[in-house]
Amino acid sequence: MASWPDKWWDIPIAALDLETTGLSSETDRIVEVGIIWMRAGEVEKRYCKLVNPGCPIPEDSTRITGISDEDVKDAPSFSEIADEVAEHLQGRAILAYNLAFDKGFLERDLKAHGHPWPESPSFDPLVLARGVFPGQRGYKLGLIAKRLEIPLEEAHRADHDAEAAARVMYAMRDHLPARLKELLELQSAWAIEQARSTAHWRRGPRQADASLVLGESDSEGDEFRLGPSYRYSRESDRDPLRFIFRRLPTSGGNRS
Repeated sequence: MASWPDKWWDIPIAALDLETTGLSSETDRIVEVGIIWMRAGEVEKRYCKLVNPGCPIPEDSTRITGISDEDVKDAPSFSEIADEVAEHLQGRAILAYNLAFDKGFLERDLKAHGHPWPESPSFDPLVLARGVFPGQRGYKLGLIAKRLEIPLEEAHRADHDAEAAARVMYAMRDHLPARLKELLELQSAWAIEQARSTAHWRRGPRQADASLVLGESDSEGDEFRLGPSYRYSRESDRDPLRFIFRRLPTSGGNRS
């Protein structure tokens, strides 16, 4: 695994966003891939490709994204760009707003073409925004971007959403720990607590995104292998909320 900088904003980031034919990573297909390379808040490279999904794009998807069958009729299939997509994710932390959604589609299609998901730190600005701004009515990317005065010129287009998601995270810098290890621990705790808060939902509780949850060895070692297990329980001295308040006694903890 790569040796990552101590401060998270010094890490090279691949900010990711997908547009798809629908919401199911089991049955729907990718129609656009956007990957923005960023470091310390600056864009280093842009990659955005329309993808021919091999099936008609539903009207609802076209209405949201503006991408039609006509737009993708001459676009490459995912199999034609799988290698270059995988290359754009290597050696970088992966960032996406609601990471579980994008990862569900992209990991499936990369795996089908022989590319494993990168073993890199993962960031989800949605989880972080929910922790930094508790009690807000909505957490859609456009709402959070507006709150942080980040322009989002073409919402629901992959490259614009990917860049906006990364800028949201950079804009929350003063509210987050500076050290990568501490940020990943905090993100893990928040992801778990946010999933627990859905226990009363009639449609069933939401599971914490396994990409964001640290295992016992992950949070204590120098590397960050993200996995489905976690080290926080409901015991009073290990509860995620207590963990958060212990590590962030003020509005953002140690930001030096």
